[in-house]
Amino acid sequence: MTEHLSESNTPKWLIPAAAITALLLVILFALGILGGDEKTEPGTTAGSGEALPSGAQTLKVGKQTADNGLSWQGVVRSRVAAKIAPKLNARIVEITVHPGDKVKKGDVIARLDDRDLRAAYNAASAAQTAAQAQAAQASADEKRMVDLYEKQAATRQNYDATLAQAKAARAMASQAASAAQQSQVMLGENVLYAPFDGIVGERLQEPGDMGLPNQPIVTLHKPDDLRLEASIASHCAASIKLGMAVKVRFDTLQQSVTGTIDEMAPEIDPQTRTQDIKVKLPKIEGLQHGQFGWLELGCETAQQALMIPAAAILHYGQLEAVKVIDGERLSTRHIRTGKTYGEQVEVLSGLHEGETILSNGGQLP
Repeated sequence: MTEHLSESNTPKWLIPAAAITALLLVILFALGILGGDEKTEPGTTAGSGEALPSGAQTLKVGKQTADNGLSWQGVVRSRVAAKIAPKLNARIVEITVHPGDKVKKGDVIARLDDRDLRAAYNAASAAQTAAQAQAAQASADEKRMVDLYEKQAATRQNYDATLAQAKAARAMASQAASAAQQSQVMLGENVLYAPFDGIVGERLQEPGDMGLPNQPIVTLHKPDDLRLEASIASHCAASIKLGMAVKVRFDTLQQSVTGTIDEMAPEIDPQTRTQDIKVKLPKIEGLQHGQFGWLELGCETAQQALMIPAAAILHYGQLEAVKVIDGERLSTRHIRTGKTYGEQVEVLSGLHEGETILSNGGQLP
């Protein structure tokens, strides 16, 4: 009876709570939060050493000269690029191209509303006709006045006034003709043409928008003449010369190429302390205007670094280690690495110059 009462008085939530608490403790121990305050530092792992296998490839660790290279991000741009914009205020009626379209020189890019331009041209043409009629009348009066003056039938004052009026009328006719010609030229500006063979980059406006001078409607560029444009620190630009060969890396293409310094800005930006550099690129399949690339320069003094082959490094999750030879025994040494130079890797800590390691990571040939 007593045993039954004791079981019935036990809270029902106690058993699930105890199970959840035990599970949390197991997880915390597994993650190292409990019982694992110390992190694994570079150094030799405690334990009995392994025997040095026969035929193992060994390497004596030493320092090597390493270029302290830097990478500067740049943008690929076409050497020949244009922003197609109208010369006057007019509403856009039609845009005939889209981004990525290939166009030929002289192809129509866009058309603008020409009603105001046509009205102005008609008015200028009418003014020209009127001015020409007045000039013709003035020329006839001038001829009659000359005849009368030679016959001494007109005064000198009337003669001079008639010649002046005829000269002014001819000048007004010439001015009206120039205005009509200018109106005709402006009337032709309602159609925008491609200035060269290329590819449409961006379409910045749509039909119905108001076209304004110096406000581009589309951009156009040549796809076969590309350069990398980058801004680099002024101390690094001091060692760069025109025509110098440099390395350019494109992560999207997983490819590195050699380019040449094609252009350098003559001034340094006083705010960013950088100088603009343009690198001429060879023809690369898949490379497009607007892509990103990296200009790699060894613009700082070379330094001595502890280097080992990448094949000598063992990976345990996120940890890195090497097999260190001590006499005829092997031990595992945790290390921390830095930059990679081809097949060589810089060692920041965990190894010392003069120590001997397995160059193949402990794998027998």
